Amino acid sequence: MSRNKSKANTKEEAPTQEGLNTEATAEKSDKNSQNASATSENMTDIETEEATSEVSSEKESGIAPDAQEQLMTQVRDWQEKYVRLSADFDNYRKRTMREKMDMIKTAGEDIFISILPIMDDFDRAIKSMENVSDVTAVKEGIALIYTKFSDTLSQKGVKVIDAQNEEFNTDLHEAITKIPAPDESLKGKVVDVVQKGYYLHDKVIRYAKVVVGE
Repeated sequence: MSRNKSKANTKEEAPTQEGLNTEATAEKSDKNSQNASATSENMTDIETEEATSEVSSEKESGIAPDAQEQLMTQVRDWQEKYVRLSADFDNYRKRTMREKMDMIKTAGEDIFISILPIMDDFDRAIKSMENVSDVTAVKEGIALIYTKFSDTLSQKGVKVIDAQNEEFNTDLHEAITKIPAPDESLKGKVVDVVQKGYYLHDKVIRYAKVVVGE
């Protein structure tokens, strides 16, 4: 009898396989619940950090996202305008350089046009000299051409530098040589002009070559 009771007690105390499976399932359920809770907490923490980051970024910049987008749009517009303006200026610079080069090439065009009639006079004078026996008429014709040429130069701002009997001036004159002055009053002055000098308006374009008395 006692042996049978002992076996019965042993059967009652020993856990069944079904009970073990139930306990394991409960433990897994608890672990899954804990993991889910931890995951939920982590997601909440991440969302909170992102929201906090956005708020702090907005606070640091002091500009709302909509305003930032508007500013970026304006920046892009200004960049496009700058690129177009730079290209326009580059084209303008190239065009003005071409115009300047063309202007330099044709700067004296009006002067040459005004001189061409004088060249025509010279051509007629040369032809007439072949059959003319009166030297006086030839001289008068050449004098007229010279006067016409001088007047044309004067109209363009070209004029002769006064040098004869003037004080020697290195800004206007170029001394070729020095000779004893024929008169005491001509010492340090121009006693002879070898080659005339010219102004163009107020600028010396050719110095007068002179002989200075000493």
